Formats: sequence, structure tokens, C-alpha cells
Amino acid sequence: MKEEKHILLIAYYWPPSGGAGVQRWLKMLNYLSEENIRCTVLTVDPIKASYPIRDESLLSEVSPNIRVIKTHTREPLNAYKKLTNSKESPYAGFANESNPSVVKKIARWVRANFFIPDARIGWNKFAYKKAKELLDTEHFDAVITTSPPHSTQLIGLKIKRNFSIKWIVDLRDPWTDIYYSDLFPQSRWAKRKDKNYEKLVLENADDVIVVSQSIKELFLSKGNFSDKKICIIPNGFDHKDFSSSETLRTQKTGSLRIAYTGTMSEQYPIDAFINALTVIKSDVDLHFAGKITQSAQDKLKPFNLNVKGFVPHNESIAELQHADVLLLIIPQIENNEGILTGKLFEYLGSKKPIIFIGPPNGDAAKIVNKCECGRVFDYDEGDKIAQYLEELSMLKSKNQALHSPNNEEIMNFSRKNLAFSVKKLIEGK
Repeated sequence: MKEEKHILLIAYYWPPSGGAGVQRWLKMLNYLSEENIRCTVLTVDPIKASYPIRDESLLSEVSPNIRVIKTHTREPLNAYKKLTNSKESPYAGFANESNPSVVKKIARWVRANFFIPDARIGWNKFAYKKAKELLDTEHFDAVITTSPPHSTQLIGLKIKRNFSIKWIVDLRDPWTDIYYSDLFPQSRWAKRKDKNYEKLVLENADDVIVVSQSIKELFLSKGNFSDKKICIIPNGFDHKDFSSSETLRTQKTGSLRIAYTGTMSEQYPIDAFINALTVIKSDVDLHFAGKITQSAQDKLKPFNLNVKGFVPHNESIAELQHADVLLLIIPQIENNEGILTGKLFEYLGSKKPIIFIGPPNGDAAKIVNKCECGRVFDYDEGDKIAQYLEELSMLKSKNQALHSPNNEEIMNFSRKNLAFSVKKLIEGK
């Protein structure tokens, strides 16, 4: 029998925090714990944390084989909520806030220049103290730090400097090049400091995991790093989530039901989609679940719009299973070719046709095309979207299959298969 490996995952976002980043490592560790790997998670006390979204349902998905250790923290974002009279913590890039007040603008300036790389750095002192205690008393084969928040990577950097241990860095998003960085009034000094942190993490990590080829190329441009040092392990879907939803089927007759899950901020252009809805003759029902800007809701209201807001993960899966077709939009921003939103992979898992609006040469578009799971449209192709909607509506009216996805390609993105890639890194293969 192979010797059991023991890993320490340091992650700020862990159930009951919600979102794709949480599910990435929750699902990964569930499968790793079945593969002779002992998993310890070091995370923040959820009572003191500042989560943008919470999903209590994810707590029931944590394997009993996973040990979870929680620590104290100091959270300036909780003070920000009180100062601005906000009901929720801001999303990354303040995507859930529009038309900020003077107080919020000042708060953003403080965040940009005094909390580097981010405002959750108040957790680092407590997390490192506990990590040191664990590493002093127990044997671990690897430490994995996952971000955002990128401040978590500084915990790993300090561990690497003080302990002889394999350090794997998981960077789910770009760091200093993240699309919302321009929203912050950051000084040159602050930008330099942030870029220096980024470079130190990349230089000192033993392995770096990213979610797409474009993000890999972005980090490779930061210094003289070996191509082999950066490994691509995308987000994925858990086939178990969908096998438990087999009874959820779309209606064979009636309007074409279109679903969208997740965040839709101001950077998500919907004009082409609205133009398509305006010209088609078929009836559609729109079902959106997530944080949708008011301006987007106002534009979509004439088209039988139903907005649920944030829903637990299992309900989000149910929305996909009930739908005829799924809408996926990539933000229209610089360097968006590398954006691989987590919802894409759960869309794949649902095996429903996808209306993809975004850069046709981007990583997400390539996956949609390779998996034959929908059509790719540029931001100004409303007429082509309309044609596709009419085609899907006609197929539904005839009770015919709406598409034939490439199931073999789709399974490459199953959480179980992706966990094997992480296992190889842990074992040094």
C-alpha cells in the first residue's frame, strides 16, 4: 500500500462561503481524500469573515475525511459595511456596487493604498501562526495556497521561507492584471509593492496552478519562470451534482427557457442578446439567478424576466437542469481571452446548449467549440444569436434534441478527473 500523503490547504474562502472558488477546492479535496491523501484545511472563522456571498448548503458537502481548522481574523471590510451602511461585503472589484458615494470612494482609496494586495490581509497573522503550529508538530508533504484573495499567497511565501516544504500556489485569477484593478485609485508606490509581492510568489513557489492558457502566458511574462513550473488545471463540474438531479427535466412544450447563473456586473454587455430577443418571433422565458445589476434587469424586463438573486449551489444546478438553453457572457474588458468563469463548467455538466457571448478566440470560446455544447458569438452579433434562438425554438416545438454535445470532451472537466492532476503535483510526478 502506498504511503499516505498529507497536505495543508490554506484558503480564505471555504464553506459556508459561496462561489466557484470555494467549490473548486471543496470538490478537489473531497476526491483527493478518496485517493490516499489526508487533507487539512486552514481557513478563517466564518463568524468573523467578510464573505461577499454565503452558501450554507455547501457545509453538507464537506467530506468527513477532511479536517478543517478555523482561526481568528481582523476584517476592515466589516468596518466598511458599517461605515457605508451596506448589507453585504463588496465583491472583488466592488462588482456588486455601482455609483459609489463619496464615502465609498474614499474607502476604495484607502483599500487600494493601505491594504496590499487586498483587504483580507488581516487574516494573515492569525493564519500563519496556526500554520506554523501545525508544521512544527505534524508532517505535511505539501502546502497549497489558493487565491483570491491574493493576500493568502503571502502566508505561503512566509511558510516557504521558514520551512523546507513543497509549496503549490493556486492562482484562480490574474493578480495585478485583474480586470477591476483600474477601478482602484492606486498610487505608483502601491502598484510597485503589489507587483513585487506577485513576483516573489511566482519565483518562490515550487509549482503554480492556473485555470487557463492565457493566464499561464500572463504569469510567464512576469519573470524568468520555467514553462513547466506553471500547470493548467481549469475549474470543473462535479458529475455527482448532476446525477442527483436526473429528475429535473425541461418542459417539452411552451416557451424557450433561458437560464443565467452568477454575477452580471456593468462589464457584462447584454445589448446583442437584447437585440436578438427584440427581433425573434419565438416566446422566451428568462430565469436569472445571481447578482444582476439593476440596469441589466431594466433592459431585460420586457422579456418575461424572472430574477431570483443569489441561490444555494444545489438550486443553481436545478436552474440549469430546468433550462432549455444557457446564457454565458464574458466581460468586455482588456485581456478577457483568458477568463474561464466557473459557471462555464457547470453549464458543460448540464449538457444544455450554450449561447456564448465573448471573445471568439478566447479560452472559454475554444472549450465551448471543442465540447460542441453551443454557439460562440461576438459582442455585436445579435442577428446571429436571434437565428440560433429561432433554431432552438423550432427544435423544441418538434420535440427534438436541441444539440449533441461531445460527452467525451466534457468529461475532461469533471472534478474527479481534475483531482488526479493535483495528485500528480503533490506526488511530484
